[in-house]
Amino acid sequence: MIKSFKYLTPFVLYVLTLSAFNGNGLICWLPLLYTFFLIPFVELFIKSDPSNLDEVEEALAKKNVSYDFILYAAVIMQYYSLWVFFNCLKQDSLTTIDIAGRVMSMGLLCGTFGINVAHELGHRVNKLEQTFAKLLLLTSLYMHFFIEHNKGHHKHVATPHDPSTAKYNQSVYAFWPQTLIGTYLSAWKIANEEVQKKGKPWWSLQNEMLLFQIIQISFVLVILNFFGVKIAILFMVAALIGGLLLESVNYIEHYGLSRTQTSEQQFERVQPHHSWNSNHIIGRLMLFELSRHSDHHYLASRKYQILRSFDNAPQMPTGYPGMILLSLFPPLWFKIMHQQIKKYKL
Repeated sequence: MIKSFKYLTPFVLYVLTLSAFNGNGLICWLPLLYTFFLIPFVELFIKSDPSNLDEVEEALAKKNVSYDFILYAAVIMQYYSLWVFFNCLKQDSLTTIDIAGRVMSMGLLCGTFGINVAHELGHRVNKLEQTFAKLLLLTSLYMHFFIEHNKGHHKHVATPHDPSTAKYNQSVYAFWPQTLIGTYLSAWKIANEEVQKKGKPWWSLQNEMLLFQIIQISFVLVILNFFGVKIAILFMVAALIGGLLLESVNYIEHYGLSRTQTSEQQFERVQPHHSWNSNHIIGRLMLFELSRHSDHHYLASRKYQILRSFDNAPQMPTGYPGMILLSLFPPLWFKIMHQQIKKYKL
């Protein structure tokens, strides 16, 4: 039970964000400063930890429901934060800088909790947990992720068929439109094919993608009705920031990696060396072990608390927050990551 408490540390971001929603000036930017400046700086001085749980520890962690309840708490906190966000934007005295800080802070929650925790719960077979995943994705208007990630990305990762895999020498700015548009269209393709197999037309409500669009549009209309045009637009901006944050993570996770094609239609099985990893502990905790990405792709059903580090998995020089920041400067990114690619002979 006590070991699961370390995964409460990501909730520091909620505390900082709620402070941003109720503060002014620099306070509105605390979540961003914490995530992309303080954490990367501290991780420069903390040695990464590649150790794994032993068999007994893994069995105990797998059965420990407290790890699951921490994720469930994120669902409640996400919607509470969204409610506070809507109301804090009603203040007439807010400056443009304050508004921008609050929107960026909400966008950070959309990416780290709205999509990332949804990613973990979306891989579960339990219908209630899948529903929680969809509810979280709704706060980022990114419900198509539930379809495309599980049935598209995991199937096509590290191949030319995956819009979420960044090519060698491709900047994050070129990657964003590729993945934002590509994953959305891919989700429609997958959903349409599934409903056709059931003998239903694409406009049937059994088409999950169509249903997701109706839910998201309805959600925005409810916000528009109760909070007005300005707040509805600012929410959509925050949701977009959350989506860009998620896709920036996709960028760093598979940049320049590719699977060998074995036939005209087939590629080799996904292996640990097809994902970049980071064992830097703060970044790991902040994103619920997402940075142990090789094991996640090797066996997607493994819960976050038992993900392993592989010796043959290529390692990032720092944690995810620092790598995302680095990706925003393509020349520097290419210099460092191409050295890593040569180092691991990828």
